[in-house]
Amino acid sequence: MTQHTPSSKPRVLFICTGNTARSQMAQAFLEHHAGDRFDVLSAGLEPGLIHPLTVRVLEEVGLPTTHL
Repeated sequence: MTQHTPSSKPRVLFICTGNTARSQMAQAFLEHHAGDRFDVLSAGLEPGLIHPLTVRVLEEVGLPTTHL
């Protein structure tokens, strides 16, 4: 069993209804701009698949999306 060691970085959780666009974008942007200072995650109350336009926008500005 792998044991998770807590990070010394503060955790940020973005929550939205579906976790298909807004929270995913917020996660990607904060990871890009301050990922060295924060552990960033996103979640949804009724999670779905990430919206294709969200992926397109993030990729257009050069942010990775495979982990979302």
